[in-house]
Amino acid sequence: TCDTGDQQTTAAVQLKEAAATIVEGLRDVATHEGEDAVFECRLSQETAQDAQWFLGDVPLQSNEMNEIRVQGTRHSLTLRKVTLEDCGSISFKVGQHSSAA
Repeated sequence: TCDTGDQQTTAAVQLKEAAATIVEGLRDVATHEGEDAVFECRLSQETAQDAQWFLGDVPLQSNEMNEIRVQGTRHSLTLRKVTLEDCGSISFKVGQHSSAA
């Protein structure tokens, strides 16, 4: 606020959070049927709200077959006891950025 006595003007400061980027992408994983496959990705910041994992085009959620974890800037996906049907592309997307393995 600027106040000169007879006049006053006010302005506000608004900040937009910078979009997260992928600083360490996914790597291919080779494992045996029945074992776990773990994928990891590291982001530029911790507060990425729109991060999503995919198997092919199917979005994944944490459940008894998939474990999705976030520890700081590190995002990980564990596919438990993989089968031949789990073979394919795994991707991680955040904002306009993506990585695949």
